[in-house]
Amino acid sequence: MFYKNNYPFKQDEFILIEPPKRWPKLEFKEIWAYRELLYFLVWRDLKVLYKQTVMGFSWAVMKPLFSMIVFSIVFGKLAKIPSDGVPYPIFAFAALIPWSYFSSSLNSSGMSLISNTNLLTKIYFPRLILPIIPILSNIINLSISCVFLFGMMIYYGIYPSWNILFSPLLFIMMALTALGLGMWLSALGIQYRDVNHAMQFFVMMLMYAAPVVYPASLIPERYRLIYGMFPMAGVIEGFRASFLRTRPMPWDLIVIGAFVAILIVFTGVQYFHNMEKNFADVA
Repeated sequence: MFYKNNYPFKQDEFILIEPPKRWPKLEFKEIWAYRELLYFLVWRDLKVLYKQTVMGFSWAVMKPLFSMIVFSIVFGKLAKIPSDGVPYPIFAFAALIPWSYFSSSLNSSGMSLISNTNLLTKIYFPRLILPIIPILSNIINLSISCVFLFGMMIYYGIYPSWNILFSPLLFIMMALTALGLGMWLSALGIQYRDVNHAMQFFVMMLMYAAPVVYPASLIPERYRLIYGMFPMAGVIEGFRASFLRTRPMPWDLIVIGAFVAILIVFTGVQYFHNMEKNFADVA
């Protein structure tokens, strides 16, 4: 029996409210409880992206394809950048596939709170669902681009190595990096709208920091581990090693990149949860 103001009451007659834990974590149970909403929002994104389009899902290939053509002319023909022994077009396209997924997911995830202010201010749901939506919806584009890559590999007579079995690890690492940065940028962007204007420039700078137009072998060996702290460096080089057999699997870049990706997600979740109480007020 418990007492309050000298009056007895049973323990099951009150609810104990506890402060949030110091180190927030991904609320998988709550997100799973709202899985139907997550599915609906992912499907909505796909319909909005391809609704009333003539070419439909082929647009998923057009962006990396046109970028490949430009890069092949500028960096392959004019700048003569090495391509690890494979034709430069497929060398560039193999990097543009993961990069297109990462950049599109990061841009959309970073803008997710601003784009859904009507939901933030009207109903309750786990706010973390919003940055997750682009990470899932862009998997369709990624899959279509990979099919096109296989077609190019057949054309050039290139066959993947057994390291392709590790490609799911690279996809997870890429998705975690996009999600972690997306949580940071979305929480910052709804508080400081300057972040949204600077995001496009930020993503463009990251592209030239990643080995998209050049191989990571051009990086001096003494800076290689520092370079690997950008997770997309290990993802892109691992992608080329798996599909094109350009070089041995860059496990040094992948291991340090995976550690940094997990760190970005962990800190991103913490910052997102700390700022979550203000989202509806400033949206």
